[in-house]
Formats: sequence, C-alpha cells, structure tokens
Amino acid sequence: MSEKSFHSGFVAIVGRPNVGKSTLLNAILGEKIVITSDKPQTTRNRIQGIHNVPGGQIIFIDTPGIHRPKSRLNRSLNDTAIEATKGVDALLFLVEATASPSAETEVMTELLSGITTPVFLLINKVDLVEKSRLLKLMETYSTLFDFREIIPVSAQKGEGVEKMVELVCRFLPEGPQYFPDDILTDLPERFVVEELIREKLFRLTHDEIPYSVAVRVESFKERPENGIIAIAASIFVERDSQKGIIIGKRGEMLKRVGTAARKEIESFLAEKVYLELFVKVSKDWSENPKKLKEFGY
Repeated sequence: MSEKSFHSGFVAIVGRPNVGKSTLLNAILGEKIVITSDKPQTTRNRIQGIHNVPGGQIIFIDTPGIHRPKSRLNRSLNDTAIEATKGVDALLFLVEATASPSAETEVMTELLSGITTPVFLLINKVDLVEKSRLLKLMETYSTLFDFREIIPVSAQKGEGVEKMVELVCRFLPEGPQYFPDDILTDLPERFVVEELIREKLFRLTHDEIPYSVAVRVESFKERPENGIIAIAASIFVERDSQKGIIIGKRGEMLKRVGTAARKEIESFLAEKVYLELFVKVSKDWSENPKKLKEFGY
C-alpha cells in the first residue's frame, strides 16, 4: 500500500461451527461485539465489524458455521453463511489446528467451489499444537486449495492476528472509507442487546436449553432524568419445560441471566441499564417460516 492510497473492502470469515470465527472478530476489533460460547451455531446472523488501519478500512463479516442442517432454522443459517461469500473482496477460511484437514473438505467444497475471490486460510488455535504438526498441516492444506496465504493464528490469545490483518489489507482494492473512525459495527444497539442476553442463556443453562431459544427486545427507552436505559426483552422457547428451566427454581436462573446480561449491556452502551426479562413459549418456532422472519432469521 502506498502512503497516499486508501484501501478498503469487505472480508467474510467462514468455516465450520465452533472454529473461533466470532472470537477472531472480537480479537481483531479489540472489543467484544459478537457473542461466543462453546455451543455450535451461536452466531446466527451476518455480523459486520469495522476495523481501521493506517491507510485502510476493513469491514469483517462474521457468519454462522456451515453444517448439515436438521431444521428450517439451520438451513437459514447455512444460507446466511453462503450468501456472505458473495460480493466480498476476500474470504478468511478458518480451521482448527487440532482438527484433521479431512474434517474440512466438505465445508471447503460447499463454500469455495467456483470462488474467484482471494481466500486466506487461517489455522486457529495454534497455541494448542506442536510446531511440527502445524508445519504438516500447512503443507497439507496447500494441496487442497489455492489459498492466497496460509496464516497461523490464535484468536483466543491474539497471536498472529495483527499480521493477518496487514496481509489481508494489502490485497484489498483502493476505495473509500465506508464508516467513521469511531464506529465498530453497523449493528443496531437492540440487536447487540438481544445477542448478549442469548449468550448468557447459552452459557448459564449449558446443555439444558437447545438452540430453539430466541430473544427480542420489546422496548428500549432512555430516561435522561436519572441516566438509565430501561430495556424489556422477551425470551422465546418452544416448550413449557424449557420455560421452566430458564426461569429456574424461585426465578433464580432468570435472575442470573439478567444480572450477567445487564453488566455486559452496560459495558457496551456505557450507560446504566434497568433490564426486565420475560419468558414466553412459541411452539416449534424454529420450523415456522413466519416466526423465523419475525425473529430476524
């Protein structure tokens, strides 16, 4: 990049579930805008993070992990990921250093067939393997696809992330600055609030609550007289038994979810927050096209 030119573009982060795509985006931005958990399919939407570098701006797009869909919701998530590969300037294909390359071939075929956009292979979680294994992995992957670069990183520890950003920026075309310097994401505040609540549900209920949980902010009101933002949100599940688990004995689980979510929402909004949560049953919503659309999928 020359000092006078400005390079910008859109870069999609793709791969299987749970390989660290959301953790990578948060590491790039230096701030949490995308929820993470150890459950696959935590990310359900196309999420854009805006990163500024000297002489350039990169808009990174986090996507749901590609998987074999078993429900209408899961098919919608796959469609979102595949759609995100279109019209971008580069792709980051993320794999795990701890996984066999053979586990990636199906997703590579699904996502990369016919792709002419530059594709960078990121081998994540390199802090968990020996250097000799990493070198063998890099050699094997180089035979599977014509990657522009193969870059080892640790999204969790931030290792190799800055170097990766520099390499990607070199391949971006000259272009405008799409967003102001102080903007981290184009996501509405309500969306981020919904995601933070959903993350706490995943983390605190563990395997008791499946993916058939959605969150919708019903009201978002600023109260300037006392400097508080009052938020009311509904948590939707598919069965009464799930509702009981989320509420918990004497409402303890819902209280824990609300307290944990409120703290992160306050950090994100830089304001005091009063958070009210309601749990509602919407039977089999993950198979209902009307409900999927209503919940933003």
